[in-house]
Amino acid sequence: MFSNLKINDVILPNRISVAPMCQYAAINGCPGNWHYGHLSQFITSGAGMLTLESTAVSSDGRITTKDLSLASVDNLKTMQKLFSFLKSIRNMPIGIQISHAGRKGSSYVPWVKPNTTLSEADGRWDTVSASGISRDINWPKPKKLSISKIQQITHDFEKSAEASKNIGFDALEVHMAHGYLLHQFFSPISNKRNDDYGGSLKNRCRLLLEISERVRKIWPNNKVLGARVTGCDWLEGGLMIDDCVYLVSKLKDIGFDYVSVSSGGILPITNLVFKPSYQIDLSKEIKDRVGIITKTAGMINSISQVEEIIQNGYSDIVAVGRKFIQDPRWLYPYLKETIPNQYKRCIP
Repeated sequence: MFSNLKINDVILPNRISVAPMCQYAAINGCPGNWHYGHLSQFITSGAGMLTLESTAVSSDGRITTKDLSLASVDNLKTMQKLFSFLKSIRNMPIGIQISHAGRKGSSYVPWVKPNTTLSEADGRWDTVSASGISRDINWPKPKKLSISKIQQITHDFEKSAEASKNIGFDALEVHMAHGYLLHQFFSPISNKRNDDYGGSLKNRCRLLLEISERVRKIWPNNKVLGARVTGCDWLEGGLMIDDCVYLVSKLKDIGFDYVSVSSGGILPITNLVFKPSYQIDLSKEIKDRVGIITKTAGMINSISQVEEIIQNGYSDIVAVGRKFIQDPRWLYPYLKETIPNQYKRCIP
């Protein structure tokens, strides 16, 4: 659990990672003061890695107007400033997750109106998806992406990968889960196309793999490249673990270093029963069948859970979110090397 993990030239001092957590605090896609306060507490947490929240590759790829983005010059300048600030506190591995929300976009911040699309008065924009199928009964139908628009979005991912490289991030994670656009292409629930991007599993993976190939060419081989993937939709007619094994096998062939195995999210409803460590079996199956480094997450809130996951081979990395929010120093009783000198004298 507290042994290091070397991925290419990047060394994680332990196997616990701060999960990417959307804060809905951006200003025109730029990080603001909230991000400095929010993220700096995790830099000194003792975790082995930190991944920044889902960051849109285009302004219309955001979930809300308060999402981070890499679409403008100001977005890139302010992200560079934030990254440099975090690295000045502690030189730990820092990654960024890039995404396009697709039909999940144009939404209210969840604590304002949960699971609700923006009104026209509040700036609603047209969303896109693999098919013209609404996310929920009260949501507008997205526009089915044309081939030219698919190519544009592919280019947006390329540009964001290039920008992330230039900023200096140690790791890049392509978001293909949680009902985001790439998940919408992957899942048969949301993808009803009859062209090269729909129908068979191979075709539904096409866009994900085309983007992955482009990103792989851009991202430095000495750094870390990963993807957030869906192990199961938990819905009748949805994705199953065999579908994910196929996708991850292709990602490994392309040269991805790890996958973060998640599940659900293609619809607001689910048949999933949430419980502690509920996704670790999916992570283990991917790890065992594909032979790739895996990261797991999902209601992991104790050292005993982390120990069980690592020692029993469920995953190589454990991403934790809620526990770090509740107590950013929860790892201190178990750590020595990664506690800042300024704080060591306070530890019994």
